[in-house]
Amino acid sequence: MDLKQLECFVRVVEFGSVTRAAITLNLSQPVVSRHVRQLEVELKEHLLERNGRGVIPTDAGKRLLERGRGILHQVRLARQEIEDLRGSPAGKVVVGMPPSVGKSLTVDLVSDFRTEFPRASLGVVEALTVSMYEWLLLGRLDFALLYNPPVTQQAAYEHVWSEDLYLIGSRGLDGKPMPASVKMRELANYPLITPGQPNAIRNLLDVQCARLGVPLSVALEVDAIESLLDLVDRGMGYAVLSRNAIYGRAHRPNLHASRIVSPSLTSQLVIATVSQRPLTRLAQSTIDLIRKRIQGGILAGDGQRDASRGRA
Repeated sequence: MDLKQLECFVRVVEFGSVTRAAITLNLSQPVVSRHVRQLEVELKEHLLERNGRGVIPTDAGKRLLERGRGILHQVRLARQEIEDLRGSPAGKVVVGMPPSVGKSLTVDLVSDFRTEFPRASLGVVEALTVSMYEWLLLGRLDFALLYNPPVTQQAAYEHVWSEDLYLIGSRGLDGKPMPASVKMRELANYPLITPGQPNAIRNLLDVQCARLGVPLSVALEVDAIESLLDLVDRGMGYAVLSRNAIYGRAHRPNLHASRIVSPSLTSQLVIATVSQRPLTRLAQSTIDLIRKRIQGGILAGDGQRDASRGRA
């Protein structure tokens, strides 16, 4: 038994799929399958079986999974302790974040990172929450900033920021100026331009309006936020976004934000990590940099709220 065989087995069980495990490990499917089969031959036990939902462990596989995770965790800790002896962390960390967060955070994060960790490299990926959540589980990201992620045992969340959502438009109904606020039930009167599902803000909007019995009028579904705002700017509909989405956009002076009230609609931003994947010292230190910037108000573009901290 070697570590690569053990890691292949553990990843296949965690993802319930040889294909997804292979992507995470940057190996081909045949190689992953061969490693697992070699492990079964050596132990003289079947470790995996297939059902309608994918690959699941046998009783022997469950026992090995428990021990295997512990072994791999100890190996990671040993590597990290050796790395710590060299002083400043080295290696690479990859973080994911939504575009609306990235435009406020990325430049300062890169500057802080280069100052604190000159021997290390940083990768920043900007995408929607649904994509980043999948990449996080697949191991493409070390951690990610996500809006309103799904509740799951596979990921751990630290709540770092709350944003009220606004109705964004170039003018109000019947050509009137946009009001200072809009009641939730009044959203039914506005033709909306929203991202299609799955999308974190769209899901929040659908769930809350369904709970209150508010029928939404979705005129267009546009996933690209810049294109969505272009359409809103031309008076083709209204968007529900954070105010930060239009803050500082001098090229769209006609866009105005009306706060959604009675009740308010609030989006939660969390730092997401994989429950069974220990963070490296570098990844944890990078999270510390991000947390410090957020607590300092870097996302408060218009100063609408202070950061709120705690566990999600």
